[in-house]
Amino acid sequence: MVKIRCLAFDFGASSGRVLRSEFDGHDLSVREIHRFQNDPVYINGTLYWDVLRLLFEMKQGITKALAAGGFDSIGIDTWGVDFGLLDKNGRLLENPVHYRDERTIGIPEEVFKIIPRTEIYRQTGNQTLRFNTLYQLFYLSRYRKDLMERAGSLLFMPDLFAYLLTGVRQVEYSIASTSQMLDPRTGAWCYSMLERLGIGTDILPPVIDAGTAYGNLSENICGELGCPAVPVIAVCTHDTASAVASIPAMDEDYLYISSGTWSLMGTVNKTPILTRSAMEQNIANEGGFKRTIRFLKNIMGLWLVSETRRQWVREGAEISFAELEELAGNSPGFVCFIDPDRDEFATPGDLPARICDFCRRTGQTVPQSKGEIIRCIYDSIAMKYRFSMNSIKQATGKHFPVIHIIGGGTKDRLLCQMTADSCDIPVLAGPIEATGIGNIAVQMIALGTLNGLDDVQKMIKETQPLLAYTPQNAKSYDYNYQRFISIIKGDR
Repeated sequence: MVKIRCLAFDFGASSGRVLRSEFDGHDLSVREIHRFQNDPVYINGTLYWDVLRLLFEMKQGITKALAAGGFDSIGIDTWGVDFGLLDKNGRLLENPVHYRDERTIGIPEEVFKIIPRTEIYRQTGNQTLRFNTLYQLFYLSRYRKDLMERAGSLLFMPDLFAYLLTGVRQVEYSIASTSQMLDPRTGAWCYSMLERLGIGTDILPPVIDAGTAYGNLSENICGELGCPAVPVIAVCTHDTASAVASIPAMDEDYLYISSGTWSLMGTVNKTPILTRSAMEQNIANEGGFKRTIRFLKNIMGLWLVSETRRQWVREGAEISFAELEELAGNSPGFVCFIDPDRDEFATPGDLPARICDFCRRTGQTVPQSKGEIIRCIYDSIAMKYRFSMNSIKQATGKHFPVIHIIGGGTKDRLLCQMTADSCDIPVLAGPIEATGIGNIAVQMIALGTLNGLDDVQKMIKETQPLLAYTPQNAKSYDYNYQRFISIIKGDR
């Protein structure tokens, strides 16, 4: 079999990388050929993505991939909800705004005065997060009317990058499903809901399925970079959807945690769950490959560790993530907890001070050392996993025999073991490059190299290392879980 070569652009909220793969029908090789920072930029109080710089990095990745042996297709995945607005001539009106920007604080409450939260959930099945596309667009429609009047189309971040490479304006299903504007039963935009909110629907492009080509690289891109006009394929363009496509599942029912900047915990269903219980527990129905439903909760993940480390680096301490993991493992557990998902921990800044303030305010022991602060974060994330697991079990009525942890967080062995202990369920960790491999796998399905997810799972089981963790300290988590619950509920 001729080797199939795929190029995957995987954009995270803090960095991006370019992966080049080769598959000969038996062996899959995946190599990172380019990595770059994805640093947002404050301008006049607004936090923006530096989209033109990111396009420059994509071109660097293409150039390096050509030197490494070329490629037959390109796929792009990114974080969810954020978007760019193009004018009627296809020009970008302004840099996309970062979901952590404060412009949407209080906006969901304004929306609920027009359409109740219960009705929005029945129509969209999304969890309420203030930065969802719905609330960003409501803000723009109410407070930036000049911008919206000039807008000709909206493209989510992966679709925007695909447009810059191909000139084609389309939106892929999985990324659109993060917006809180899509009906999970039909896969169509919720036009009437948006019109009631004063959001113009003529800016919404057609929704296409994962595995569909946007188009080929444009003549301008090919001429500039000296590359062939290969197809740019709409993979599962939401990074979590790509990661879930790579899960080497052995059971029909399982839990997964896509572990990275965010932790997304969920299961895969054939149809959405739109019950009041699911809404009250703020569980999302988001799209997956073949229009499956990822029934999941967003949990603040390792961003808490990276932002804490960033503060210490600003203060002059050079400390690695491996050293932080070691400090956490050597510090006593269950001393104090935070709710990882509180707004006060969601924005950049002095996170260690906010953690100490939270512990002081809730009458807990205040952590003093770096190890104690990091251990507080680890314990709190592991407990929030258990809390979220219980919510998903209650909403689905399912029993889950295993948790698959995928993504960069699989390298954090301490957190993987703490997850098995906290949830009292075996954990299977891997693949590490889950998002990139899922991206590549959908490209190969589109190219006809693989027939579907069964082939993907077989390929991953045969080519990717997986690590198993069994519960070892579940009783300690049982004892301390109620403390965690009382602390996070008592401070609301």
